[in-house]
Amino acid sequence: MIHPTFSKTIYAIQHLAFEDLGSLEDIFYQLGFRIRYFEAGVDDLTPALNYEGLTVILGGPIGVYEEQDYPFLTDEIRLLKQRLADQKPTIGICLGAQLIARALGAKVYAGHQKEIGWSELDIQPIENHILQPLEGVAVLHWHGDTFDLPEHATLLASSSVYPHQAFAIEQHVLALQFHIEVAEDMFERWLIGHTCELRQAKLSIPQLRQENAQYAQQLEHAAYHVIKQFLKNIQLLN
Repeated sequence: MIHPTFSKTIYAIQHLAFEDLGSLEDIFYQLGFRIRYFEAGVDDLTPALNYEGLTVILGGPIGVYEEQDYPFLTDEIRLLKQRLADQKPTIGICLGAQLIARALGAKVYAGHQKEIGWSELDIQPIENHILQPLEGVAVLHWHGDTFDLPEHATLLASSSVYPHQAFAIEQHVLALQFHIEVAEDMFERWLIGHTCELRQAKLSIPQLRQENAQYAQQLEHAAYHVIKQFLKNIQLLN
């Protein structure tokens, strides 16, 4: 049941048209929420980042540090800094997680290799771990940048390639370097949209497609429990 004093709308900031809320959109709908999207670089992000309710910042192929080429990043980071200072509930996915790290003063930079594909996380041994449903579950990694762990952040998960895959700030901020939101029936859009990157990295598109068919449903099921718990933690659900 949605808490009666909070908004029933989730705000989401997109940086790329096909990287939307994916399976999380259905989860939010199932739990009684509406969705409102904002398109970074086109829309004014002030309402989304000043919003008192939950805002989800989604992924995209640009780098947090590319403000000269993408000036909207300067305003997005400035607004996000204030949002985090005000302790407003926020989820960041991939680029969204990197933006949160940057807004919290951590360094974001090109990693030593691209991490694209499905693999399990190393879940940190923390009591009442919000990512516990992902234990033993393959998630989708799709990034080349990484970040240092922000001050006062709790490390939640690592991978065999990068140590900082997820972190939290108390109960109200969840930053995920990996893609928890990928939906099995929408994955082809990723393979089409990122074809240049996949060719350059010499990755097998048929293999990624096969792995999606193998792992995505289990991830969607686990994502439901993660998101539901987060909404309870921030008192958006009773």
